[in-house]
Amino acid sequence: MQNLDALTQLPLAERLAAMESLWDSLCQDDTVELSPPWHAAVLEERLRELEDGQHRDWQSAKNALRKLTER
Repeated sequence: MQNLDALTQLPLAERLAAMESLWDSLCQDDTVELSPPWHAAVLEERLRELEDGQHRDWQSAKNALRKLTER
């Protein structure tokens, strides 16, 4: 793809600006599903946990993620 080759030659700041512009254009398109439906359910569950005092601190969350990715 010729446009992709041109983009990869741009400085990082310009590539990031292009990516932001592309994302903004996708957000304006009603036919594009930016988040799958299950995201809303997970967010609602997390909010309930937070309200019930069942949230984790950031360090605990990072440790749990590290355990999941250990080999």
